[in-house]
Amino acid sequence: MASFPPEPVKVLIVDDSASARAMLRAIVETDPGLCVLGAAPDAFAAVKMMKLELPDVILLDLELPGMDGMTFLKRIMAQRPIPVVVCSGFTAGGSDQSVAAMEAGAVDVILKPQARNEQARMEAQVRICDALRAASQSGGRRPVQAAVRAPGAKLSADEVLPPPNLSKPIPVTEPIVVIGASTGGTEALRQLLVALPPDAPAIAIVQHMPPGFTAAFARRLDGLCQVRVNEASDGVMLRQGEVVIAPGDHHIMLRRLSGGYRVTVADGPYVSRHRPSVDVLFRSAATAAGPNALGIILTGMGDDGARCMGELRASGAHTIAQDEASSVVYGMPREAVRMGSVVQSVALDRMAAAIMGFARRHRTGVQA
Repeated sequence: MASFPPEPVKVLIVDDSASARAMLRAIVETDPGLCVLGAAPDAFAAVKMMKLELPDVILLDLELPGMDGMTFLKRIMAQRPIPVVVCSGFTAGGSDQSVAAMEAGAVDVILKPQARNEQARMEAQVRICDALRAASQSGGRRPVQAAVRAPGAKLSADEVLPPPNLSKPIPVTEPIVVIGASTGGTEALRQLLVALPPDAPAIAIVQHMPPGFTAAFARRLDGLCQVRVNEASDGVMLRQGEVVIAPGDHHIMLRRLSGGYRVTVADGPYVSRHRPSVDVLFRSAATAAGPNALGIILTGMGDDGARCMGELRASGAHTIAQDEASSVVYGMPREAVRMGSVVQSVALDRMAAAIMGFARRHRTGVQA
């Protein structure tokens, strides 16, 4: 029996700027797996379009006339949840609003594209189309056909730092946790970090987010959690009870210093089509921490982190993937499992206990 490719993901664009609607439409229409169902200038026009046909994903600007985007989002989530990707401008207020939107049910946030040059347009195309595809999967759709990608090779962590020397012994240190996440990760991280006690081991996180948004995300988490949460800064020392989140558009890496770890924040090329990249963080942890580390890969589309989680495991680290049932998008965890990089899969509501269990076993082994 012949098999047919799935129908394209239907996208409804909601933005009050005619030029932004035109640019977003042009970007979405470059991808054969996506189609534009309509482009609305405000929430009221969007509602009329949705009465005729429901989209698979809504691409939503929060700054709308009449009914603002946040109110519209909350009504969607209360009445008929549809995956929503927030498309926000790069402002402090926009960053805080976008974080609040994800708490209200949006699955992802992307930066409104700037048509500075062709390269910027192509990078925006990849980010936006990937976000829409991932959001559609969070709504229960099957993956659509392969995406159109920007020209150029998909770069590995080799572009930023060399592979770890797995034969080189690594001294025992305090336990360290490294976490990677993408679509659905903001809510997963909130649930995970809120459940941790104040004496949790030091944690470094890569969450795929645009520049400027990670600081607002870290501030929000810091106000909710018993652990302290900050956006990572170059040279900061990782300490027990503290969490750092990679700043958007920068890689973070660990380097060992005596019995602890410092963070390096660096520019550089996109790795696995991301900056920050989970692969870069995981490779640095394999090199610097080895068996002192716990690597965790959470919900997200694509394969960033899967390969270098294998290096982490080979270095003696313990590795965990979020299980399929609790993942918004079981992409990154699936790839890590498929590559043999994962020691165990764990439900999100058991992840905090797994972290504390790892820290307890590690410290007991050191004392013994």
